Amino acid sequence: MELLERMKAGISRNISRMAGEGAEYSDARFFADDRSENLVLYDGNLEANDTTFQTGTGVRVLWGGAWGFSASSDPDKLDACFDQALANARTASRLVSVPLRMGRAAPIHGSYSSPVVTDPFSVPLEEKLEFLMGIDKALKEDWIARRAIAAGFMRRTVLFMNSDGSEIVKNTTNVFADMIIMALDVDGMMQRRSMTLFTTGRGTRGWEMLCVPELFCGHADRIKSELSALLSADRLEYGRRSVILLPGQGHLQVHETIGHPLELDRILGYELSFAGGSFVTLDSIGSLKYGSEKLSVSSYGGIENSPGTFGYDDDGTPEKDYRLIDKGILVNVLSSRAMVNEANDRAGRTVLAGSGGAARATAFYRAPIDRMTNVNILPGSDGSLEDIVSSTKNGLLLDNPTSWSIGSNREHFHFGCEIAWEIIDGRRTRILRNPTYQGHTLEFYNSLSAVGDESTWVVCQVDNCGKGEPNQVMQLGHGVPVVRFDDVITGERS
Repeated sequence: MELLERMKAGISRNISRMAGEGAEYSDARFFADDRSENLVLYDGNLEANDTTFQTGTGVRVLWGGAWGFSASSDPDKLDACFDQALANARTASRLVSVPLRMGRAAPIHGSYSSPVVTDPFSVPLEEKLEFLMGIDKALKEDWIARRAIAAGFMRRTVLFMNSDGSEIVKNTTNVFADMIIMALDVDGMMQRRSMTLFTTGRGTRGWEMLCVPELFCGHADRIKSELSALLSADRLEYGRRSVILLPGQGHLQVHETIGHPLELDRILGYELSFAGGSFVTLDSIGSLKYGSEKLSVSSYGGIENSPGTFGYDDDGTPEKDYRLIDKGILVNVLSSRAMVNEANDRAGRTVLAGSGGAARATAFYRAPIDRMTNVNILPGSDGSLEDIVSSTKNGLLLDNPTSWSIGSNREHFHFGCEIAWEIIDGRRTRILRNPTYQGHTLEFYNSLSAVGDESTWVVCQVDNCGKGEPNQVMQLGHGVPVVRFDDVITGERS
């Protein structure tokens, strides 16, 4: 706490100093505690036991319409860090063609803490390994070729201050886990089934999540049974069918073809050299028919338990609920303060009313960029999973991705999945191997014909979303129900 108070005073003094140098805006993020732990068991053996800890400060200065960024892990070099950020901004301003603006925002004094019962870093390593070994034992069978179990824990305390007068402290905790089993099928090809820790959107984010059988540790018998059936299953034949996506697959569909295309910096062209652009344009906002009337998508969604819930973004904007897609029409995008102002300047009109609170950085030594938070398909009125299955004439029920290929502007996609259940005349018939499906994004979402109710809706966690140069790996969540799309290309031509 003594260091935190010293950093507050130092940051405040330097922000005032930057204003005296003509800076239009400045902010700092002091990571007082940024730690992670990753454990991996492979065939019952401890394959990885990695821990990291870092602390440091990232500084942004806006001068002459250009950002300057600098970072240091030495708290005694805070003044020099601000000086370097200012120097970088002055240099960058010589090359600016579209000056950036942050605008003014009301100062915010706030805090956020993830709801946690048991801090995962307080649990002894021996207890963690005993827990994971118990799951491994439940997965072990002579016919299973490979078993892997991974658990990851993250904890951060971050102080944010800016020239608006905001002062925010965030304490976030995240827990991730996966189990996967693999075996050879009748053709000698490796098949797999997996399970990833998810949430209901409610509850706490500590070690206790792993111990809830429904959320993670109780799925060993199910995935063994499904993998066993896969090994002698028929291959999926090429054809057009309905596809019903369980959340394990649906969340990646949302991530790649709704979340990324709606990041405003991508729309403005800032990701073209690395992760591509977006088929969405500024003129699309408010008019583009992204999907059928059954498609409504929110950002944040009031989710208390998700890695995409953090209280305030790295511009100091409070996280809030807002629609991205409303009954099929694109109405908003994922945005930050400077990107909103640039979008409105480029359009010559007010396209976006304000920041969507999506400025996020993965570490103190990375500058914030527009990132997904919680991008959620809202529950619908088409009933339970079985209700949707029973109303499907010819289709596939799909779960968990094995591969994905996405167009550079997110305009089309191709996914491979772990497993498919064939549906004929409203009944599940047989399991099929190596299922794939593909489509054009807008055509696909406009074929959305059923959205499950709240009983089908869960929050799937993502711990490895990469974006930016240098690359930043971010954590977030997707709340998704069971969804059905019609007349979809499935399988591969022989």
